[in-house]
Amino acid sequence: MSDRSLDPADPNLTVGQRIRYYRRRRGMSRDVLGGLIGRNGRWVKAVERGEILQPKLPTLLSIAEALKLRDVARLTGGDPVPMSMFRGPGHPALPAVRDAINAVSASTAEAPPPLAHLQARLDAAWRARHAAPDHRTVLGTLLPDMIRDAKRAVRAYEGADRRRALAILAGVYNLAQFFVAYQPSADLLWRIVERSIMAAEESEDPRAFGSAVWLAAQAHRDAGDFDAAEVVNREGLDVIRPHLDGADDDLRAIWGALHHEVAYTAARAGQSGTAWRWWDRADRIARSLPPGHFDPMTSFSRVIMDAHSVTIAVELRQGGEARKQARRAERAAIPSQPRLGRHLIEVARAWQLADGPAAALGALGRAYTAAPETIRYNGYARRMTLEFAKEGSPQTRQGARNLADRIGLLV
Repeated sequence: MSDRSLDPADPNLTVGQRIRYYRRRRGMSRDVLGGLIGRNGRWVKAVERGEILQPKLPTLLSIAEALKLRDVARLTGGDPVPMSMFRGPGHPALPAVRDAINAVSASTAEAPPPLAHLQARLDAAWRARHAAPDHRTVLGTLLPDMIRDAKRAVRAYEGADRRRALAILAGVYNLAQFFVAYQPSADLLWRIVERSIMAAEESEDPRAFGSAVWLAAQAHRDAGDFDAAEVVNREGLDVIRPHLDGADDDLRAIWGALHHEVAYTAARAGQSGTAWRWWDRADRIARSLPPGHFDPMTSFSRVIMDAHSVTIAVELRQGGEARKQARRAERAAIPSQPRLGRHLIEVARAWQLADGPAAALGALGRAYTAAPETIRYNGYARRMTLEFAKEGSPQTRQGARNLADRIGLLV
């Protein structure tokens, strides 16, 4: 039966046929889909052809998320089962942030905010994000007014001041992307990405441009377009390279963060040699920075490179290496609550890959303590919790169910 003759509403379709239908509709290869869910193309082919049993629910959730399906029942048939049950609803402040971003006009009747004051507010917002366990709640309170004021400044100022205002606006959009990430608002995320790039380009500020590119590469990678992520990433490196002579630590940190993004994308694509080679380059840049330097947006620093090594090993499905890196970096002194929470989720992924469910669940518990809103909106954490709650040992199931209650996950 060809895909053209398939009716996705047909209740007799197998899960494999439905996966193939939606995969092809998105123009996605089996290898790409497999990479997004931690499998390979051969496994996807076997599922589509019915040669192995139907994937378990956590894997089906990963597939639905990779295929951008809002309803798991698109793959399983039957009654609707919205993805929001598993990945969490949007934050209560999301509508206010959306309205501020979508607004097409900015009043110029009032005097524009002083640029030094606007930059100080942005810097303070980054500090507040790193210090707060519930960082989305903090950002949701700050962002609407900051977005409106930064837009107003761009309209009001001219010349060099306007370029500085554009760099600040790009930075505000970058902060907004951290708020919107992992929420059910992909359209808003891409609008933020595009506006940040445009503002950064007009600002002629290499650090602003590199920061916007760093986030754009992540957005492309999370959408499964590894080629676009790599192209955007390397273009950012090309733009920054001529400015490196005499560059300050902030620009060199962005330079290093972009190196790691190449490594991360290569790991997601299963390119082990490329991934570790670029991680090494990024690590050398991190070691050249002052010991206490910690970039407020990218978290690039000496300490974060140890955390990144866990992620690279996990994405490459290198169980032994992931376990080794998790042991070495689990207690990393990351000076940011949400970034620490994210790191501990990666540690949990490493332990799950290395067949250590108790250690994985322990890491998830510490992630919740560090940053409840990070784990509440993280798809990996939610899927692991669901899997442990349904398929773990009796002790693991109970602990996972307790965690599920705290992060608002139905078991």
